[in-house]
Amino acid sequence: MKSKGLLIVISGPSGAGKGTICRELLRSYSKNIELSISVTTRKPRDGETEGVNYFFRDKEEFVRMAENGEFIEYAKVHGNYYGTPKKYVMDKLKEGKNVILEIDVQGGMKVKYVFCEAVFIFVIPPTFEELKKRIEGRGTETEKDICNRLKNAYNEIGHANNYDYIIVNDNIKDAAEKIYCILTAEKCRLSRCNIDLDKFREG
Repeated sequence: MKSKGLLIVISGPSGAGKGTICRELLRSYSKNIELSISVTTRKPRDGETEGVNYFFRDKEEFVRMAENGEFIEYAKVHGNYYGTPKKYVMDKLKEGKNVILEIDVQGGMKVKYVFCEAVFIFVIPPTFEELKKRIEGRGTETEKDICNRLKNAYNEIGHANNYDYIIVNDNIKDAAEKIYCILTAEKCRLSRCNIDLDKFREG
């Protein structure tokens, strides 16, 4: 009667707080949740670690992996490639683990095409003005980068209707708790549980 693990796709514009929510989910509910580690061609940021935050690969290696079918999905975002490694995710789901993919809308829609039984959650800040403040507040972006991210955010929010749930991130702990409640409810769907009701009634 053990249910399979869930694949959870969490998307949202840059500055929505997706990464912070995922870290809170792992901190509070680590026994039930695994975070898929993406492969990327971008350079590591300060504090990022290979095999923890991302698997950092050059473009040639990334292309080879894509040609070999080693990704569930991959996409080019802000000039760099990102991909979800297939083997890691499938192994965890078979173990009954819930696996989170923190990916952009482009990648999320690719996952939906090949893995429609996944749970799709879209994260937004309370207002677009708040989103702008968060991006500008990083202090690591050029004016051009900020404009590009805001333009992309505007377009990405237009795809929120393709997701199952939307979470307004005005409080990290509350947002993480809401997502965990969604996962708990989804795990109880009869279609996800290995329960033969006819055999159950027979004792």
